[in-house]
Amino acid sequence: MSIVAPIRPLRDSDSLVSLTDLLHRAYAPLASLGLNYTGVDQTVEETAMRISRGKCAVAEIDGKVVGTITVIGARPDRGTPWYREPYVASAHQFAVEPTLQGRGIGSALMSWAESWAPDRGYSQLAVDTAESAHHLIAYYAKRGYRFVEFAQWPGKCYRSVVYSKELPMSGRGDR
Repeated sequence: MSIVAPIRPLRDSDSLVSLTDLLHRAYAPLASLGLNYTGVDQTVEETAMRISRGKCAVAEIDGKVVGTITVIGARPDRGTPWYREPYVASAHQFAVEPTLQGRGIGSALMSWAESWAPDRGYSQLAVDTAESAHHLIAYYAKRGYRFVEFAQWPGKCYRSVVYSKELPMSGRGDR
């Protein structure tokens, strides 16, 4: 059963402590598989730093943040070769409260990210996840993402796969 959870930009009044706790809860099952995703144990300061690189949106139910995603424009100075392409934005810190997963909140967050990117002139939205996270790879493939490349991020005990989706352009292009 789908749940309606309005998506909105992160506000200054939103608690980064609560957002970081949400990331920890959402990434805990991946940690139990031995995957050291950043979201597993990142500090509040890391959450803030990662958000500062782009635009963060949250899903909210009854005044409580239950999901999040951060989108970042092209990163010519870092990341994989694909992330450095000027037409590629990327999504990170994607999380939904574990008890609410599978109810459409994550899809609403991804749809928000997929509209954010072309509104700013990006024709691709990329994501990355552990090569062994088959359920996440299947989720992205179902949304139309395709494999682009492998990545080995510093300090990670797994190889990542980078997936990307071509997005319809809105014509605005104001990054």
